[in-house]
Amino acid sequence: MSEGDAPGFDAAAFRRWYDEQRPGELAGPVRAEVIAGGRSNLTYVVTDGARELVVRRPPLGHVQATAHDMRREYTAMAALADSDVPVPFVRAHCTDDDVLGAPFYVMDRVDGVAYRSRAQLEEVGADDTAALAHGMVEVLARLHSVVPDEVGLGDFGRPAGFLERQVRRWGKQLEGSATRPLPDAETLLARLAGSVPDDGEPGVVHGDYRLDNLLCVAGDPHPVKAVVDWEMATLGDPLTDVALLLVYDGLAQTPGGAAIADAPAAPGYPDRETQLATYETAGGRPLGDLSFHLGLAYLKIAVILEGIHHRFLAGQTVGEGFDRIGEAVEPLLASGLDATAGRGGGGGSFTT
Repeated sequence: MSEGDAPGFDAAAFRRWYDEQRPGELAGPVRAEVIAGGRSNLTYVVTDGARELVVRRPPLGHVQATAHDMRREYTAMAALADSDVPVPFVRAHCTDDDVLGAPFYVMDRVDGVAYRSRAQLEEVGADDTAALAHGMVEVLARLHSVVPDEVGLGDFGRPAGFLERQVRRWGKQLEGSATRPLPDAETLLARLAGSVPDDGEPGVVHGDYRLDNLLCVAGDPHPVKAVVDWEMATLGDPLTDVALLLVYDGLAQTPGGAAIADAPAAPGYPDRETQLATYETAGGRPLGDLSFHLGLAYLKIAVILEGIHHRFLAGQTVGEGFDRIGEAVEPLLASGLDATAGRGGGGGSFTT
């Protein structure tokens, strides 16, 4: 690699391309540094010594473009730039693989922290932790208040049949990643397939909304500075974001789940009822019965963790905590059955 390059990033090629897109913005030679990468999208900080930009591209050796959709991320953030949802300012999008070997986009760097762990939140204290989580839920409510047509996202997805497709999608994902018999998964899938709610008013769905996909400044009156990682964004039922956030937050109390998300175990982090009340007060969608949505969220995360467990058993994933992730799958599926008991027959339902 030449000076200024990074894995998957040719500094000279990028500079030539960027100068054509936004002439005069960069003053000198650029250099790049990877700040996040691996199986997810690669993220670089790129600087000319005076300005800092962020570049996102798919991982090296990626196969499925739809799994790492740069256009989707760019489109979502560009559309939301003038909304009440804080997003980084996006500057350019490249579809030419000849520049960096894959599509990518460029955005401004946002000062803020992605809080991923209990230890990080313990450093800021209980009061600021509560404020961060409050801000997180308020921003989600603002996202769900966006009218897609008004921001140019009217054709961003296929909202009709969204929930039914989600059930099928995660069932197929499980078929390809299961490492053992999971009878509760079969029961949960059947229950969800038989109780899909009618399509409601479509909205913008982030698809992976949680604290570590936000850039925040603790102690600030408006702590959420940017929502990032929009690769799963679409149009559909926004309550899937709410349910997924609740289930992510419960991982800290699930065997093996703390390796994925233990931030919600920090002092000051609000409980589920407080978060739902915040969402409604902030003008989020009417919640009503979340039984189906919670069941779907439990299924989705269980399938994701079973896939990680599958890769761990195959020696494809290394790192602390991966040896226990498989323990969380069956408790999550059992929780999904509990959540859907009201819809699937027997027991109550989760309502607000």
